[in-house]
Amino acid sequence: GTEMTSDNVTLALLVMHKGEVVSETYAPEVTDQTTLISWSMAKSMTHALVGIAQMDGLLNVAESHLLPEWRSDDRHNITLQQLLEMRSGLSWVEDYVDGDASDVIEMLFGSGKDDIARYAIAQPLATAPGAEWLYSSGTTNIVTRLLGNALGDANGSHVNIERFMRSRLLDAIDMYAEPKFDAAGTFVGSSYVYATARDFAKFGLLYLRDGVCNGVRILPEGWVDHARTQHVFDEETGLGYGAHWWTLPGERNSLVAAGYEGQYIMVIPDRDLVVVRLGKTVAELRNTVVAELRGVIEQFPVIGER
Repeated sequence: GTEMTSDNVTLALLVMHKGEVVSETYAPEVTDQTTLISWSMAKSMTHALVGIAQMDGLLNVAESHLLPEWRSDDRHNITLQQLLEMRSGLSWVEDYVDGDASDVIEMLFGSGKDDIARYAIAQPLATAPGAEWLYSSGTTNIVTRLLGNALGDANGSHVNIERFMRSRLLDAIDMYAEPKFDAAGTFVGSSYVYATARDFAKFGLLYLRDGVCNGVRILPEGWVDHARTQHVFDEETGLGYGAHWWTLPGERNSLVAAGYEGQYIMVIPDRDLVVVRLGKTVAELRNTVVAELRGVIEQFPVIGER
């Protein structure tokens, strides 16, 4: 198909079936050792961190009154759960093409880049909290700031959140990854984790195995279900949305971590499958990539069916 045109390049495609890597293919300049960018797949890693923090009693998804900046207006009603569901009501323009109108470009590369959370926290309400779904990278960086605050990181430091990420998530699942932090110390959980296809697959496997790795519970019980409880169907992507994870319609209990330019971790419990695709694909061809990945997924039978 469209594989090698410059506007649609697959850099890595890995299939993990029953916990084992059964197939991996790489572009010429890429190997199983090459770290590639997550883009918004990092949002799903942020979901894991929130679950661990909730298990520790540091955060609670039901809580509101999250930030002093929101004290004097209706933003104090926003709950952490609404942030995770992308239903905060905060104004946001998520556009990677038209930079002039884009909040995400301004946050990551413009005036917001040294303090991404401050940029996102300053947004006004566009709708009442909980009323409408709006995908927003700013929302995730508010969540990672709340986590840094809960862990006691002072402004400019990411010592505690990085230690927490590594000890409680990455090391616990034997995942090597490089998360990025801004100058204020906020984990750029919207966009920036670098890892190999194999390591991204290990993260998918954690969710495939209900948050347990090697017999150790890493995520709280019920947290994987929390991620995939679908709140909305998004026409544009053809995917459902839960809490910082997407879902793949037609695949029961599925979870999809998705990032800009066609990064995917697809978790398909009924087939005991994790599929990772990393590449560079223009937005218009994103649905072609999802269709191709469905083709890969459907080669593996639903367990218990012949």
